[in-house]
Amino acid sequence: VQVVESGGGSVQPGGSLRLSCLASGFTFSEYDMSWYRQAPGKERELVASITYVGGRTTYADSVKGRFVISRDNAKKAVYLQMSNLKPEDTAVYLCYPTSWARLGRNNYWGQGTQVTVSL
Repeated sequence: VQVVESGGGSVQPGGSLRLSCLASGFTFSEYDMSWYRQAPGKERELVASITYVGGRTTYADSVKGRFVISRDNAKKAVYLQMSNLKPEDTAVYLCYPTSWARLGRNNYWGQGTQVTVSL
């Protein structure tokens, strides 16, 4: 099992980034997927989720209207399009099967991708 995040970087406030996550080792098309983020000294936060059936999406209030989660089951990939970025969005962003995170099945977290928003 492996998840590999990419696409992070440093941007100014108001900028945009598109994060990608490639998964392997499990039946990706049968799992709801989520993006999480963790800032230094803070708890991991659920940012956005997408179901495997119907592609229904949900977002944290802090990112609603600015972030869009999507997935491509053929590529075993999940994406996070981030717009109008704010300094408080600075964090390491990680993707993971939603149910695994909820159940505390934490063996397979990746390294994440760093997003830094500053002037």
